Amino acid sequence: MVTRSPTGFIAPCLPLPSRTVPEGPRWAFEIKHDGYRFIARRDGYRVRIYSRNGRDWSDKLPTIVEALFALPVRSITLDGEGVVCDERGVTDFERLRSALSGRGRSRAAFLYAFDLLELDGQDLCPQPWHERRAALSKLMEKASDGIRLSEHLDGDGETIFRHACALGAEGIVAKRRDRPYRSGRCADWLKIKNPDAPAATRIDSYAVIALPIRHGAVAGGARYPEIIAEWRLRQVLH
Repeated sequence: MVTRSPTGFIAPCLPLPSRTVPEGPRWAFEIKHDGYRFIARRDGYRVRIYSRNGRDWSDKLPTIVEALFALPVRSITLDGEGVVCDERGVTDFERLRSALSGRGRSRAAFLYAFDLLELDGQDLCPQPWHERRAALSKLMEKASDGIRLSEHLDGDGETIFRHACALGAEGIVAKRRDRPYRSGRCADWLKIKNPDAPAATRIDSYAVIALPIRHGAVAGGARYPEIIAEWRLRQVLH
């Protein structure tokens, strides 16, 4: 069931933790980004960026807001991960936390969009993942840097997971290609964490700006474009 509250907000699909990587052609794989989950919503001239709990953080994220305004659509709802990268292009959770906890507006944060839930009044949640993904990929060709496509990877999931871990990613998320979008915990999405990633050493303990803050983070992580490019090169070479 898809849950909506407040107006325009769709409660996100939350992947179930898994110790093993699923196998078979029904599954697609995405890099698990180390950031904050956001539901980005535009309805005409009204834009809202919601946390996973439905809190509005639009005023903190001008780059994402501007990118939503620039899309050639009347309305849209995106699911994605808000991140900040350092000078090397490495996702940095501490920089993101700092950007969102201050009183100012951060232009460094952008959205890695990985799902398209609504477009121009059409509810896409009942559609299978592969159809939503195709529509999202086409739309992201026209997006500015404030919203970027979180690309998926095809191939053997276990090999993809090892590759992502070797390059320092937080882990991967496996998604059923044939399933609709569902709010709440759902076995159609599985998250497999890298035990050696910085995110694995952080403990959910207290909140700042009403978002979960994980203590003791080590700045750094994997360069996402590097992971995607290297994996695709390996697929070609092998």
